[in-house]
Amino acid sequence: MSDLLAFVQLGVRHILDVEAVDHILFLVALAAIYRPRDWRAALWVVSAFTVGHSVTLALAVTGVVRFPGRVVEFLIPVTIVATAIANVARGRRGVGVHGGRRRAVRALLAGAFGLVHGAGFANYLRDVFVDRVALPLFGFNVGIEIGQVVVLVAAFAALALLDRAIAVARRGVGDALPWRVVGVSAAVAVVAARWAVERAPW
Repeated sequence: MSDLLAFVQLGVRHILDVEAVDHILFLVALAAIYRPRDWRAALWVVSAFTVGHSVTLALAVTGVVRFPGRVVEFLIPVTIVATAIANVARGRRGVGVHGGRRRAVRALLAGAFGLVHGAGFANYLRDVFVDRVALPLFGFNVGIEIGQVVVLVAAFAALALLDRAIAVARRGVGDALPWRVVGVSAAVAVVAARWAVERAPW
């Protein structure tokens, strides 16, 4: 049990570590389109992201697939930029995330992008999984999910404050959400695009 808890703690620390800021920024990009009351939909999408990165993490640490580190580190910010651009497009159209099809598409994209992020986690963990795989992999993924929920809660709190500030600035005229979605997503896209340029493997 203590070994399991150790790997859970490792997962939590990894997602909350300053070195994992690209993963945190991706979670912010995922959350940017939701209101706090939409937390179930956001959690569903983040869980799809977890499933995606769990698949590639398992494949990588068991030696089934080996991903080139430089390419993975480049693709991670590309997934952030793609998510942010999708947010901006939706924000400009008035924002809509409640339709079943839209939710499903967003979850599928998060899962697909999770495959890329899982390869990044694998580069960090490959030396940790020496003899055993199942217990460390399970514990680390549980820790990652806990850390992601913490990031999601913090993001929702910050976004709610931003909504209030926008509403005050606009004197309560119109919905603050589209403005917030476009503003936050554009800022995230600029930061991630810079990372992508800096990490370009060519």
